Amino acid sequence: MPQVVTGMPGERPAWASGGQVGAGRKNRRVDLEQFAALRTPEGSAALDAAAGVAGGDPLAAAVALRSAGVPGGLAAAALTQAELRRRATGKFGPAAAGMFFTRPGLEQATRRVVADRRARRLRAAGVRTLADLGCGLGADALAAARAGIRVYAVEADPLTAALAEANVQAAGLADLVTVECGDATAFDVTGVEAVFCDPARRRAGTGRRIFDPNSYSPPWDFVTGLADRVPRTVVKVAPGIDHALIPPGAEAEWVSVEGDLVEAALWCGELAEVSRRATVLTGESVHQLAGSGTHEAPVGAVRRFVYDPDPAVVRAHLIAELAADLDATLADPTIAYLYADTARRTPYARCLEVTDVLPFSLKRLRALLRERRVGRVEILKRGSALEPERLRRDLRLSGDQPASLVLTRVATAPTVLVCRPVA
Repeated sequence: MPQVVTGMPGERPAWASGGQVGAGRKNRRVDLEQFAALRTPEGSAALDAAAGVAGGDPLAAAVALRSAGVPGGLAAAALTQAELRRRATGKFGPAAAGMFFTRPGLEQATRRVVADRRARRLRAAGVRTLADLGCGLGADALAAARAGIRVYAVEADPLTAALAEANVQAAGLADLVTVECGDATAFDVTGVEAVFCDPARRRAGTGRRIFDPNSYSPPWDFVTGLADRVPRTVVKVAPGIDHALIPPGAEAEWVSVEGDLVEAALWCGELAEVSRRATVLTGESVHQLAGSGTHEAPVGAVRRFVYDPDPAVVRAHLIAELAADLDATLADPTIAYLYADTARRTPYARCLEVTDVLPFSLKRLRALLRERRVGRVEILKRGSALEPERLRRDLRLSGDQPASLVLTRVATAPTVLVCRPVA
């Protein structure tokens, strides 16, 4: 178990937590006791049994474990871990089967494919020692260690620190990762070559998301001040971060995985290579679009093809750079759909062919879709207040043909584009 450096769990200030949300003193003690029980031979057997029944009816699973002689408290803890491991497979792959999680910790943990790529970039920059401030369950610390970096991980919450230590041991990386339970703001960073910080973005006690970086834990001024102390600093932030909060000279990177925007990161000091970057991960491929994030795309009419940019491109404010690559224009300066006369293959956007452009009218749209015998539609929208599912019901579709509907604005006017996919 990692050593608790100062104070009791209930006495630690809220801002001291570098990673995960904790409960009160009593609940934390119980959680730690349950986790210790899972680390015994009896606990390992309970975890194995729980893995065989997880994913189905929770009540039936609990009955099965109790019938096998597993005590109630241990059965509940084992089933919780088995369910979290099952959910974690999407982020961590097969390794999730031997890891330990909390629900908020799993939600905030970096996907393995993203953490591994970040670790490789740090190693390529010559980083050999790293402080992971607010390590959470250890996803990024493990990735850095797999890349050959010596990691000093700090986590204020005792339970989360204990789980991170267990995950390090399960990965066989204890010789490269040290987990310390303590205050991230008090850690001496002078002995490391780089810092990674993932401030908590959920409120202690409630688990609610924090959207204002000034309310992160550790505080935002501490996080942004790290680069002054250790120039090679990387900060993981929410994808919705305001560009005005990005420190001058830092590279802001947004990352999507299979079209799902998963995180943003700030690369500081000599690690900054560009101003803004959109990284799109698809399968085994990595695609990167970079630019200033300050240019504006030209505006024109709706054309034969419409491109729906990847959310990483949109968040990075790189629509103008993508428009230049595609010889495309916007139809409304505030809506991130791009229009072009030709269809080009790009990893940064999905392309649809526009068959009809209508000022939005439910009656006209319903008549057109009935005439085309459309019975299945996907609905995309930007700049529209319409609810896709309600519109789907109101259309009363009955045909056997598919179509794509794009709800948007053209020159400020509500518009619907009827489209079909481009091979």
